[in-house]
Amino acid sequence: MRAAVITAPGRVELQTVADPAPGPREVVIDVAAVGLCGTDLHILQGEFAPQLPIVPGHEFAGEVVAVGGEVTELTVGARVAVDPNMYCNECRYCRRGRNNLCERYAAIGVTHPGAAAEFVAAPVGNCVRLPDHVDTQDAALIEPLSCAVRGYDVLSSRLGSHVLIYGSGTMGLMMLELAKRTGAASVDVVDVNPERLVTAEKLGCTQAARSADELERPAGWDVVIDATGNAAAIQDGLERVAKAGTFLQFGVSDYATTATISPYRIYNQEITITGSMAVLHSYERAAELFAAGVLDPQLFISHRMPLAQYPEALDQFAAGKGRKIVVLP
Repeated sequence: MRAAVITAPGRVELQTVADPAPGPREVVIDVAAVGLCGTDLHILQGEFAPQLPIVPGHEFAGEVVAVGGEVTELTVGARVAVDPNMYCNECRYCRRGRNNLCERYAAIGVTHPGAAAEFVAAPVGNCVRLPDHVDTQDAALIEPLSCAVRGYDVLSSRLGSHVLIYGSGTMGLMMLELAKRTGAASVDVVDVNPERLVTAEKLGCTQAARSADELERPAGWDVVIDATGNAAAIQDGLERVAKAGTFLQFGVSDYATTATISPYRIYNQEITITGSMAVLHSYERAAELFAAGVLDPQLFISHRMPLAQYPEALDQFAAGKGRKIVVLP
């Protein structure tokens, strides 16, 4: 089969690789679509993946074309979206129900061959069957949505909160949609890319601006969410949190990114700084929300590109062009 392979930091190639075979409790999926994510860029930079080469791609959906000998839950022809995360279920974090912090954390497209390929193998327990009205290609959006759902689990937002989101790429827009549905009194969005702010306005944000200085909330925001991973945005966001407010680090930064905080201000104003890592008991809920229409795929997906253009798709994504880019093997 054809696959995109990150062979070394900064290098991705289209190669012919062996077709996957299902293990006893695995299925093989004919990939309909795989989304590009900031994590893919970090892997391309030589971060996150424990070793290269690796076939990336962890946001995907497709049709089952082969099943392992012990699989009874799915048959050939089933359309599924897949939670890429795999846990040991034995370490102290798994035993505490914090599987996303698993000491032996693994994921399709990060530690195991991913879906930037014609076919991919996945544990049957990670597969969620798609209802008839959900387009298989669009269902690649379920995985990033499940990360956003996890983010709101961490926030446990109070009704009537004023929310500020940094970044109006795919994840920032998903956080905007969920903020509106979790009772926010206002949801403001900041992004240096004016084209992306147009989409935030279409989705009904309260205010959109290229800088928080342009927004009217001198006392700060109850909830500030960074969906960029950018050091300047994070630093600015930390200064915008209101008393008793919460800052959520949701965007994925590279290892070297740092920010400065005031311990006295955190103490004196009872500010909470927290993070949200990937997916935790949120994938099935995201699939249900997606099936219920919480997102408009035609608005969220700006580009659909063939697998042969995977390197170009990564370049376009890294340049901040468009919204969600999906590759169609």
